[in-house]
Amino acid sequence: MATNPNQGGKKLVRSKSGLRMVAANSAFRSPFELEEPPWVPDSECSQCMSCNAKFDFVKRKHHCRRCGKCYCDKCCQHKVALPRLCFLDPVRLCYDCAVITQKENEFYDKQLKVLLHGAAFQLSCPDDMENLSEPCLCKLSADHRFLLFDSAGHAKHSPVELEQVVAIQILTAGEDSQGRDVLCFCSRVSMSASPDVDTHLQRACKV
Repeated sequence: MATNPNQGGKKLVRSKSGLRMVAANSAFRSPFELEEPPWVPDSECSQCMSCNAKFDFVKRKHHCRRCGKCYCDKCCQHKVALPRLCFLDPVRLCYDCAVITQKENEFYDKQLKVLLHGAAFQLSCPDDMENLSEPCLCKLSADHRFLLFDSAGHAKHSPVELEQVVAIQILTAGEDSQGRDVLCFCSRVSMSASPDVDTHLQRACKV
């Protein structure tokens, strides 16, 4: 059941991996957030888990902050921002985790900012897919947990929890007469009004 999208706060926590700014209440975590992984104990890693180099006083062991595995400096030398784990500063990552994280950071730096700022959409009900007549500002809540709708008309749309969106299908893509990107897509949202009732909300949107 959807709750108030404005609830929750942040707290600063320190772990052996670094400083993190996380939700004060875990119930209000971003759905994009990852759990901090446990580190492989030093007693269980006598060699690099990538190149198999033996650790000694010269070749020291390091733990990847994303996967928690143990590597030598050469195999775990990347310092990358890791917003999905809420670290305040760039952290040490192995090669594989660095590649994944850098791709995810493109989403955080570009697409997520657009989602948080919001964009104009046209909404329709499932029985009237061709009549896209209701303009609406749709944006993601600050904690990334809700889709918020601000209709220009009298209709009010309740926030939708992002985890309830079960599918998004791109129907068409192209450019309008002014060269702007146009996407038409339909999202199917499964929402339980009560334990015994399961309803489905569909929204057809055009940017």
